[in-house]
Amino acid sequence: MSERKAFLLRLDPKVHDALRRWADDDLRSLNAQIEFLLRKILIDRGRVQR
Repeated sequence: MSERKAFLLRLDPKVHDALRRWADDDLRSLNAQIEFLLRKILIDRGRVQR
């Protein structure tokens, strides 16, 4: 398994609630949902390769 880095992320409560609902809909943890979205935007913007 690849190494993971932990860090604190402060979110507006409304953003947190919206992400939590979305993660629940997609059957992901909140952490996995945030990583999924970040990875998608990074790929879309050409910042990382698949």
